[in-house]
Amino acid sequence: MNDTLEITPRLVEVGDTTLALTESGDGFPLVWLHGSGPGASGMSNFRGNLPAFQDYRNLVFDHPRFGASSRPSIEGPLIAHSGQRILAALDALGIEEFSLVGNSFGGGAAAWIAATVPERVRDLVLMAPGGLTPKTVHGHVDMPYGIQLIGKAMTEGVDRELMQEFVSAMVYDQGNVTEALVDERLTAALKNNPEIEGIPNMGDLSEMLPRITARTLIIWGREDKFLLPSWSLLWLEAIKDAELHIFPRCGHWAQYEQLESFNRLTREFLAV
Repeated sequence: MNDTLEITPRLVEVGDTTLALTESGDGFPLVWLHGSGPGASGMSNFRGNLPAFQDYRNLVFDHPRFGASSRPSIEGPLIAHSGQRILAALDALGIEEFSLVGNSFGGGAAAWIAATVPERVRDLVLMAPGGLTPKTVHGHVDMPYGIQLIGKAMTEGVDRELMQEFVSAMVYDQGNVTEALVDERLTAALKNNPEIEGIPNMGDLSEMLPRITARTLIIWGREDKFLLPSWSLLWLEAIKDAELHIFPRCGHWAQYEQLESFNRLTREFLAV
């Protein structure tokens, strides 16, 4: 695949929200939805993957209150709020059928969309998605270490020490934790999410997931410290046409830490 990347940034108005969108490539629409955490945005999550998918029309969104999107007041579950706005943006763009790639919080939003308009979603790729937890988890206090770090950032704010800890927790190979990456995420967090927001209500997708009819690829890192790999079985059981791949030597950021393998696996899945 061509490693050059020509991108087109744009803004899409959807009622109470302005969504930032970056487009590249040409072909069947492929919607990319990023995870949460301090400093997150669509292109920070997926820029490295996009050159391998330029035979698709890639639509990389920033969720509401992330990246260059606007910061509306959000009431109710965060996953549903974002899913509704992303779907409204696709409607505004005249995109009827599409596939979805979502990581963590973005995986939850992608699953929400696929369950809400199943007739419009061709394929679904979920990387350690949020929105479904074991019954033994009764609230934020029971969440894994990585989610606790996100909660700390949202309640106490972000400094370089916390960002270093956060990025280190995201990956298995600590060689990926560079000074440049920590600085980039910290700068984005302080610029784009400067206010303390509190612990969000992400929402529970357990009753929605059986509505998904799209072919679904679930991807997890065996060393994920944010959403535990054992939770992947909950998703595999809930979605009727799903398959599961677990990468060894991989944390929560599969598309980054296992970039070439992720690209190859995802392309092969989408090509069927």
